[in-house]
Amino acid sequence: MQQVVIATAAAGDISPLLNGLASGGRLVVVGASDEPVKVTPMQLVFGNVRIMGSLTGSAIQNENNLRFATDQGIRAMIETRPMSEATEAYERMSSGDARFRMVLKV
Repeated sequence: MQQVVIATAAAGDISPLLNGLASGGRLVVVGASDEPVKVTPMQLVFGNVRIMGSLTGSAIQNENNLRFATDQGIRAMIETRPMSEATEAYERMSSGDARFRMVLKV
């Protein structure tokens, strides 16, 4: 169980992420989507979880965040594809089949 889950996806249902939070955990949403987050009062009360949103920060805050991630060994989970497969990667992302972020290699 996690203390914090940061939801960066800009599409899709992120509601299942609540089940991965420890008591007192936080779901921080930074990917803007119009998809509703489905949560029951039972999850909030008995799970003691919080759901919050955050806009990205200033350039210096983003730099500090990246430094923190590097210092802690935090890495993004990605799927890579060669540039020649850009169309397929885009379709995979758009359909929701991509498990992680799609990254094109040049």
